[in-house]
Amino acid sequence: MRRLLERRRLARARVHLVQQPRADYAAGGGIGSKQVAEVTLPRKELDEVWSAEHLERFARSYWRFLTRVSLGLLRVLYTETSREVVLLTRPFVLLRFGAPRYDIDADGGAVTWPIDRGLLVASNGRGQGFLRLGVRRRPDAEGDPQATAVVTSEVVNFYPRIAARIGRFIYDQTQLRIHVIVTNAFLRSLANLELEPSVVGALRAR
Repeated sequence: MRRLLERRRLARARVHLVQQPRADYAAGGGIGSKQVAEVTLPRKELDEVWSAEHLERFARSYWRFLTRVSLGLLRVLYTETSREVVLLTRPFVLLRFGAPRYDIDADGGAVTWPIDRGLLVASNGRGQGFLRLGVRRRPDAEGDPQATAVVTSEVVNFYPRIAARIGRFIYDQTQLRIHVIVTNAFLRSLANLELEPSVVGALRAR
């Protein structure tokens, strides 16, 4: 409890999780889920990180958080054409994503990783869906020293192997539940505004 109170005292932003339906099931078997948070912080601090480079660092922070919360069991391996979430090392590739695509405008941006394959992906779901992290800034109220950004984490058209082989109920109670818990924990961690340096640095010059 003392550690939790200390983290709250040092937090530079307020994070409010917006309740969302746990999952969305498409007729073809694809599954989607979305988590949303409102991050409120001093406008000056948001202005300082409102750049393409920090969007890339935000994405890197997500992968780094995954490694930390799994106590190092999950690692993210980078290549020019992919991002691989592995259990300790290859060949245990749980999820393989294509290279990220960045979409940026004045009010925000998004990073999208197409889902390629992996041990958690059903064979008929290879190359079907994507993972997307997005940040959208709300219009600033005149004279308000605070600003709010809406942060989203979205999985679209994912075909989990466990749902195809055992059933959706088991997927809901295991893999999906863990995904929601971890993602919400990552969104809460944004209160500290500590973004990891990018590994690739694709947007550093922008």
